[in-house]
Amino acid sequence: MFQKYRRYSLKSKNVKSILSEVSERLKVNVEALFGSKANVEVVEADFGQIYLVNGKPVFFNVGGKTLPTLLFQEFTEQAPKVVVDMGAVPYVCKGADVMAPGIVRVEGNFNKGDVVLVIDEKHGKALALGESLHDSETARNVKHGAVVKNLHFVSDKIWNLAKTLAEH
Repeated sequence: MFQKYRRYSLKSKNVKSILSEVSERLKVNVEALFGSKANVEVVEADFGQIYLVNGKPVFFNVGGKTLPTLLFQEFTEQAPKVVVDMGAVPYVCKGADVMAPGIVRVEGNFNKGDVVLVIDEKHGKALALGESLHDSETARNVKHGAVVKNLHFVSDKIWNLAKTLAEH
């Protein structure tokens, strides 16, 4: 399935504002990871934009929010994690929110509204990126209901385009 998209480079002024927005949202100094002279390209698709930093698809923007892709290893390695059991995996990989009964453990500390990584318990693979609906302490103790709102998951449109761009 070939998709039409537009690809162009960003001016350094725009790069700075995007990197600072993402740094604030993720609580990670993104500019330090890529350097102040990072080459940022934008790939516009029908569902949003993917940002390539030094050739790697590391961010996406859908609905005005810029977030990391699941391919942004520097973030996924240090992000707070919600570990789910293998029964939850097929649902999370289809876009379902993470529900309390499927959570095995919570790693790291975060606040309500923070970006968290959802990983499986068996392989520790990143399945999804979500917005926490609780702080980490509450997430560890809650017994029912949604805990993480799924924002981006393996096999969604963002993932598929990012994987394609990473291969080129």
